[in-house]
Amino acid sequence: MTAQALLKNLEGYVGADAAPYVYALGVAVLAYLVLGLASWVVRKRLARLAESRETYAFGMAAGAAAATRQSLLFLLALYLGAAVLEVPPKAREWLQALLILILVIQMCFWAGGALRFFSEKYTGDNLTDQAARVTTMRALLFVVRVVMYSIALVIVLDNIPGVEVTTLIAGLGIGGIAVALALQNLLSDVFASLSISLDKPFVLGDFIMVGDMLGIVENIGLKTTRVRSLSGEQLIFANNDLLNSRIRNYKRMTERRVPFVIGITYDTPRDRVEAIPGAVREIIENAENARFDRAHFKAYGAYSLDFEIVYYVLTPDYATYMDVQQHINLEIHRYFEQQGIEFAYPTQTLFLHRHEAGGGNPSGSDG
Repeated sequence: MTAQALLKNLEGYVGADAAPYVYALGVAVLAYLVLGLASWVVRKRLARLAESRETYAFGMAAGAAAATRQSLLFLLALYLGAAVLEVPPKAREWLQALLILILVIQMCFWAGGALRFFSEKYTGDNLTDQAARVTTMRALLFVVRVVMYSIALVIVLDNIPGVEVTTLIAGLGIGGIAVALALQNLLSDVFASLSISLDKPFVLGDFIMVGDMLGIVENIGLKTTRVRSLSGEQLIFANNDLLNSRIRNYKRMTERRVPFVIGITYDTPRDRVEAIPGAVREIIENAENARFDRAHFKAYGAYSLDFEIVYYVLTPDYATYMDVQQHINLEIHRYFEQQGIEFAYPTQTLFLHRHEAGGGNPSGSDG
């Protein structure tokens, strides 16, 4: 049965005036059912392919299909229903603008779903070994999204009847200056985020110290960077404030310099004092993952003879550093114990002068 014959039959049931609208409604309902079924089949099929193949292409396609919005399918079905009606040319123009709006928005959703899958999979595959690439890729994806939505906005505006895109863009340029001044703090954080992503003073997974706060970088966002501290809480820094701070990136250390001081008592024999630097050097050189730098009798302290020792741990790992330092401390303690050398600790010696009975000047002088 043709559309004309179906319309004639409807006129016999609902009247000549209502028949076109009933026909248009039927077209819209049928279109919505067909579009919804097709969308469901495509999503399921692509999801199975993405799970079995585990490639970027199928995964991005599945992510795009999953981003299909039922509300946009509903609007598209309404457009198809309205398209069969006889409407004035002006209304037809607005229907064309509605169709373009629906398609552009849905394409943005599809592209966003594909980019989201790409970002998550790329992060999962490269975060451990190539954290710097992950940070850069996130910045590039942000730029791609901004460009994509800007183009989509221009396309939509260009197809709205009566809207002059050139004049509108010029007006937005002037108004954009005022908006930029009002949002300068927000924009400074956004540009700081791009600077962090491109210059990479730190990347995801780095252990950094900002002021007296330190932790592992968990996320670099558009406005803030989130750091997980050693005690478990999350530290949140504004990107612009973070770039204006002095940042210590411990993950990029190739080795760790370790200075420390030990003190011995003043009554230690001179020959044993002279032997301590050589003994400490031998202890450090025999330790694993350690490189000796120097050991010196540094100073006469308030209550001790002070020795300064410096060595390097050949890995930035903190646990390894603590193991090496513990081994060195125990070996120094063992050596001092064998040589009868005592570690110094804060002491005071009080000298008492006893006066002779009968009084008098304690100094024995007149006056």
